[in-house]
Amino acid sequence: MEQYALIMRHEDGKKVASPEQIQIWMQQTMDWIGSISAQNKFVSGTGLPFDNARVITASDKGKIVTNGPFGDIKETIGGIIVIKAASVEEAVEFAKGSPVLQGEGNSIEVRKIAKDDGTH
Repeated sequence: MEQYALIMRHEDGKKVASPEQIQIWMQQTMDWIGSISAQNKFVSGTGLPFDNARVITASDKGKIVTNGPFGDIKETIGGIIVIKAASVEEAVEFAKGSPVLQGEGNSIEVRKIAKDDGTH
């Protein structure tokens, strides 16, 4: 059994949903995570709010810190969960159930978590 990160990407992080819609999505997300947890395959997860976010970039002038992720960034990461799966295909099947995919242009990136085995 391997661990996989399901990285939730929002195409336009500047769009703001109504409080009612946010509440619906939160309940759907909790139900989705609950279904993974019921199979004893949920490891951890968290949302990544935009409030007080900063982006640090390196340039020839040094390190530049800006408020973010805003401005020219079209795509943002809204959250991440870590699951256990027997294969990447199983992890993809879990990802397909995410309510994040209801948003036009949103996506879920599935990445295997590197083991602490000296090869990563």
